[in-house]
Amino acid sequence: MSVRTRVRRARRSVPELDITAFMNLMVVLVPFLLLSAVFSNLAILELNLPPDNQQADNEQQKKERNFEVIVRKDSLVVADTLGGVIKRISLKDGKQDFKALSDLLVAIKLKYPKKENISLLLEPETPYDTLVQVMDTVREVKVLEVTSVVRKELFPQIAIGDAP
Repeated sequence: MSVRTRVRRARRSVPELDITAFMNLMVVLVPFLLLSAVFSNLAILELNLPPDNQQADNEQQKKERNFEVIVRKDSLVVADTLGGVIKRISLKDGKQDFKALSDLLVAIKLKYPKKENISLLLEPETPYDTLVQVMDTVREVKVLEVTSVVRKELFPQIAIGDAP
């Protein structure tokens, strides 16, 4: 009996490992993961909290001009910390008028070109879509130059807080 079992074991061949399917998966998966990692990194926006009004250096904050967009259900209010309300933009056809907001912010940016920060103050029940549209509007504007549309930066440093 032992002779037969030795013969049978000797005749068996070791199965080879077929990794072709695994290599095909890696060839497709690795470039996909690399590309998606780059795009997800570009979609991140850094947001800040607005400065606390109760801080000890409140006097210094009042001397510095900071712009605010207050998002209400019935209007958008653009204000600054020194002069108060600059303009109230009412609803247009039952929706927020982001075009008028963009035009006003372009005028403000022309007057204060070095200013990069702005605060968005929202009412508690503000829809997420409205928040995103306001953020897009205050961050950049599309300008038509010669033969193409160019994106110009307005206020890239955005702080979000609650409306007074």
